[in-house]
Amino acid sequence: MGTVVTIDCFLEDAVDPDALDGAMDDAVKALHDADDVFSVWKPASPMSRVRGGALRLADAPDVVRDVLAACEAARTASGGWFDPWSLPGGVDPTGYVKGWAAQRAVASFADVGVLGAIVNAAGDVATLGQPGRGAPFRIGIVDPADPRRLACVATVDGGIATSGTYERGAHLVDPVRGVHRTAVASATVCGSDLGLADALATALAVGGDDVLARIEDLGGYEALTIGHDGVWANTSSFPFAAGVAR
Repeated sequence: MGTVVTIDCFLEDAVDPDALDGAMDDAVKALHDADDVFSVWKPASPMSRVRGGALRLADAPDVVRDVLAACEAARTASGGWFDPWSLPGGVDPTGYVKGWAAQRAVASFADVGVLGAIVNAAGDVATLGQPGRGAPFRIGIVDPADPRRLACVATVDGGIATSGTYERGAHLVDPVRGVHRTAVASATVCGSDLGLADALATALAVGGDDVLARIEDLGGYEALTIGHDGVWANTSSFPFAAGVAR
């Protein structure tokens, strides 16, 4: 996936170390498997071969078809602002896969007795459980004008994804105009399905207010944008952490 992923587990009671090691191995394998299948930088990956016409989609692994079907659903939900089929070089589901893979990885810890777990794939954060009894995960959202600072903190139960150009530069493509362009400096989406949240954050970064309105109506997802001019906009129930100043 071309990024750094961190995994943290939170323990309160004794946990079988062998079970925990096995879960960690499974989580790492889930991430590597996603990269092996979907990397567009590896010529031999099924995704690269589908893009290049060397492999028919019908002959690709089932997971490729499943992910592309999920991308189609995300394209519909975003009003076309998330569109992996509009990218240079052919279809590229990276904007969905990173969050999807992180969520699959964190699910590896569901049955080993941990209090909570978190997988952070460069800003796409999947959570499981809690870091402490009655203490939900609180995830910081970077200030795009100064990435060394936090703009705010969100309370997260599920996943949260942030998209923008303040760290990676101009990599987001406006599918309508076919150019590198963003409507806002930072776009954050949280919800139960991190793959969809990741896709919607990408869409929100390029589509701005139109996508924000769609997320408001979607149900189960909340969003926040920080404009190039520093102006904030958010859905009505965005989970700002209590006691943390905006």
